[in-house]
Amino acid sequence: MTASAGASPELAIESSGLTKRFRTQTAVDAIDLAVPRGSVFGFLGPNGSGKTTSIRMLLGLVSPSQGEVRVLGESMPERLRDVLPRVGALVEGPAFYPFLSGQANLHRLDTADRHAPRRTRGARIDAALERVGLTNAATKKAGAYSLGMKQRLGIANALLSPRDLLVLDEPTNGLDPQGTREVRNLVSSFAAEGTTVFVSSHLLAEVEQMCTHAAIMSAGRIVAQGSLDDLRGAGESHVRVRTPDAETAESVLARFGLLPKREGRTDSHAEVSALLPATTDLDPDRILPALLEAGVRVRGYGIEEASLEERFVALTGEGFDVVS
Repeated sequence: MTASAGASPELAIESSGLTKRFRTQTAVDAIDLAVPRGSVFGFLGPNGSGKTTSIRMLLGLVSPSQGEVRVLGESMPERLRDVLPRVGALVEGPAFYPFLSGQANLHRLDTADRHAPRRTRGARIDAALERVGLTNAATKKAGAYSLGMKQRLGIANALLSPRDLLVLDEPTNGLDPQGTREVRNLVSSFAAEGTTVFVSSHLLAEVEQMCTHAAIMSAGRIVAQGSLDDLRGAGESHVRVRTPDAETAESVLARFGLLPKREGRTDSHAEVSALLPATTDLDPDRILPALLEAGVRVRGYGIEEASLEERFVALTGEGFDVVS
């Protein structure tokens, strides 16, 4: 199948100026997404930041008010019929017939897929249930499933056929720590097989542990995106010095244009720190030699990169849940 003209072969999802308005409210404001093929891409932002609306546009479930989007090289929603068979999705939580078993639910869903081969249906359903750890609950009614089990059944549905792209909206919602680890391992296994995984989440810890790349949403806009290392590196870092010569250390740091502060004293040693702005031209490697040359007795020294939490809060002005 030939990709749409202008599509990048290196990107599984790309959008340009993608916008969604509901009357006078702009839910998604001109976002430009670039999701590399083979990545585990975290779509991160507080609840209500526009993540789910964006996903619905990516999948052709709602039409954008403005802008363009390509999924697997094809324009959406124009090429929806060609694209969706190659995409597995779990959006806004799974919905199943409560009076049917997990296995029967998957059978109905697979039957509704005109691209799914009937001959292999039973084997594919069994394999999907086994992969998400629901084999023992396959004949149990879905209405008796816990929320975590329903999440895993939703992922099993997304796995009924081979997929080039998986889109998972809050996949660890309602899961206990063990279930969360299982989903994390599943996502890692998908990526290892070459599948691109797009994970929407408001949980910072999950994005850090699962993803290779991320985009940060705030109030309908993407405020940053890239690899996790790039996102961390774009933030501010700190130089920290542990020394009994706090005043001299502060004087040296001030000569570099930094604003040192004393953070505490332990066993006659003070902790002195200073912020290194992301825009500074200062070479951090110059600091330690200058401290030693000034006679500062350095008992501990380090430059700490900004955490993702600090970076995200700085970008959005809002806090993120940092535990699952």
